[in-house]
Amino acid sequence: MKFRWSPAPPQPLLAENLAAQLKISPLLAQCLVNRGHGEPAVIENFLQPRLKHLADPFLLPNMAAAVERLLRAHEEKEPLVIFGDYDVDGVTSTALLVEVLRCLGWTVEFYLPHRMDEGYGLSRDGVENCLKKFPVKLLLAVDCGSTAVETIAWLRERDVDVIVLDHHQISNPAPAAVALVNPQLSDPVQIGNRQPATGNFHELCSAGLAFKLAHALIKHGRETNLPGAAEFDLRSLLDLVALGTIADLVPLIGENRILVSAGLEKLSTTKRPGLVALKEVAQCPPQLGAYEVGFQLAPRLNAAGRLETAEVALHLVLAPDLQRAMPLAQELDLRNRERQKIERGISDEAIGVVRSKFDAQKDFVIVEGRLLWHIGVVGIVASRVLQQFYRPTFIIGGEGEAWRGSGRSIAGFDLAAALRACDDLLIRHGGHAMAAGVTIHPDKLDAFRARLNEIARRSLKPDDLQPPLRLDAEVGLKEISFSMLAELDRLKPMGQGNPPVQFFARGVTHSRPLQRMGADKQHVKMWVTDGAVTHECVWWGAGTGSLPVGKFDLAFAPQANEYNGRTTVQLKVLDWQPA
Repeated sequence: MKFRWSPAPPQPLLAENLAAQLKISPLLAQCLVNRGHGEPAVIENFLQPRLKHLADPFLLPNMAAAVERLLRAHEEKEPLVIFGDYDVDGVTSTALLVEVLRCLGWTVEFYLPHRMDEGYGLSRDGVENCLKKFPVKLLLAVDCGSTAVETIAWLRERDVDVIVLDHHQISNPAPAAVALVNPQLSDPVQIGNRQPATGNFHELCSAGLAFKLAHALIKHGRETNLPGAAEFDLRSLLDLVALGTIADLVPLIGENRILVSAGLEKLSTTKRPGLVALKEVAQCPPQLGAYEVGFQLAPRLNAAGRLETAEVALHLVLAPDLQRAMPLAQELDLRNRERQKIERGISDEAIGVVRSKFDAQKDFVIVEGRLLWHIGVVGIVASRVLQQFYRPTFIIGGEGEAWRGSGRSIAGFDLAAALRACDDLLIRHGGHAMAAGVTIHPDKLDAFRARLNEIARRSLKPDDLQPPLRLDAEVGLKEISFSMLAELDRLKPMGQGNPPVQFFARGVTHSRPLQRMGADKQHVKMWVTDGAVTHECVWWGAGTGSLPVGKFDLAFAPQANEYNGRTTVQLKVLDWQPA
């Protein structure tokens, strides 16, 4: 697929001024400006994230009320249950709070809903099953509950207090919880001149919020001599926070950047048996980055919840020793392989169906559904189809009268708004601009597809249907060196909100013949030169598309490549176009 190149506008005067003040290169300064950082003080905090810059947890809405209710349960020796969610964010935030609360003397149980039987979130079925197992009067909903108006009202009628700790959008009216701790309730808080690096909680996921609740409890506990609070080291929780934050794809800026930077260091050296076992099974390198968490650890933790229940993942994270952890990690690895096999099968089928009838001029939205497509993987399949065709995509599956599906979108098309315009065709729907979920009767699929395409044709322009390729700057090949890579590493951890660095070079040529690689010759290695400097390039997934000839412009991500004990500078090819 060819991209629409979108180079950032060069700002040499600002970049050179920042470079001089901060003693960094103009290229790094330009990359920082591209990411919205133009003030020296903000950039210093960004390049040197510190835990001491985290804001007071009590600035979060209703945090004080949540702590007060939990402390009352502690004083009265009242048991509570944590009702979590089945993704990595839900599992890590549940594990973190179980660990903290038990350590400080609370009687705590946990419950994770079953994706197939109980559905998503704080559902009535899930809560009834939870209370049958743990008949308590205090329920802490984590990573869910912000729209559970009816379920929480039903719990109140039964004298069950609910604390909600969540980061998702809140219904109107909001549920009547004892405390709704959700950053969506408040405006960003500015503390001195440190915003947005601190005080802005809007991007926190539930693992981050769980850490803030733990911080609030420890802080209050130290002031009131709560047993165990003085000795508890909050830094021991950061491995879980990094896992949940990276896996949940929230922006790695502000407090998230601070938590993940410290958390990745902790994760690389963690003694937590479950994570030690998981790293071994996933064959992770000793030093972990956002990539290893996102593509090696998180999919294995997610696998159980995608296919059945996430309890295996939670038991792994809480495992007390390696002897009990290793079989759980191996089970998750097997489930992940099973998940990959199911996902590959559905992806191949869906892409084949779409390709057989796709009309780029008419098809602005893709909607495909099949009987028995596994609802645990439809979101991943929607992402795969979107990558192939660059259209907003819904993939739907299931059986009976109510099929369930997931949607993924492109810039410029708000899925949540589009679903509101399809309300009469859907049993249920919810989500955000870029990702959403639906429940639909299979007979309504064709009407749903037609309606979404009508909406998209009114809101999307032809340019919107060609994927943009964000490029940080034009560089010469001689600029690309180990010292440049080392300096650009200061932008890590990279991810949502802080994307990897991508450059382009003009007028390069081949210095030697291209070489196809891989079992199906789907990858290409090439050596490009500007006449003075030559760099090795690798183009993963080049497929059978056209290859550059003569003089061409090259878009790439620079990287260090280790092979046979030798490290070289390598360019990862993103796209090319004639010079």
